[in-house]
Amino acid sequence: MSTPGRGLHGRVLDTLGPAITAGEYPPGSILRTDELAQHFEVSRSVMREAVRVLESMHLVESRRRVGVTVRPKCEWNVYDPQVIRWRLAGADRPHQLRSLTVLRSAIEPAAAGLAARLATPEQCAELTECALGMVAHSRGHRLAEYLYHDVAFHRVILTASGNEMFARLGDVVAEVLTGRTEHEVMFEDPDPAAVTLHVRVAEAVRARDAARAEELTRQITVGALQELDILAP
Repeated sequence: MSTPGRGLHGRVLDTLGPAITAGEYPPGSILRTDELAQHFEVSRSVMREAVRVLESMHLVESRRRVGVTVRPKCEWNVYDPQVIRWRLAGADRPHQLRSLTVLRSAIEPAAAGLAARLATPEQCAELTECALGMVAHSRGHRLAEYLYHDVAFHRVILTASGNEMFARLGDVVAEVLTGRTEHEVMFEDPDPAAVTLHVRVAEAVRARDAARAEELTRQITVGALQELDILAP
């Protein structure tokens, strides 16, 4: 998938970023911008722009008289949606999916409990609409349409929590849900039990039942981990 709105340096990133996250350039590797510009057939200014983006993700760092050095994985901005997308496209996909799903299991139940206390009537209505959209598209191999409503549902939960830190994880959750769909780490039709749980979470939030909303959301994330055990062991 091409990086939108970034022109030539986006084309470079679409190749170089996944190569770094896949380990083709191990930590400590030195990347020469002149050599890379020649390899990708772009100008040095385009190559420098691509490097600046990689630096913003903490994948590399530039040093005078040394070049561009690949940083250790522990220093990467692993919450960057583009980094997540690149890692999900590589051989590290099962580990990345599991890591992100464990993160969700730690955050989303708490967010749902807060949403049950703090969600506005508009957010409750939006959550219900998203859940019903998931139900409507849960049969007939309509995963793209289902994904749209699934992503929206979890964004509402995180935003309605009233916690800006949780809300910022909306892009992270969107990437893991999108990655599961695009890389076929999903059943052809979503698990009916999981779809029903989303409807019940919307009902619990609307009823202001924080404990129930939290427990039901925890069941959703546990189910997601169990699916990974089957589809991405």
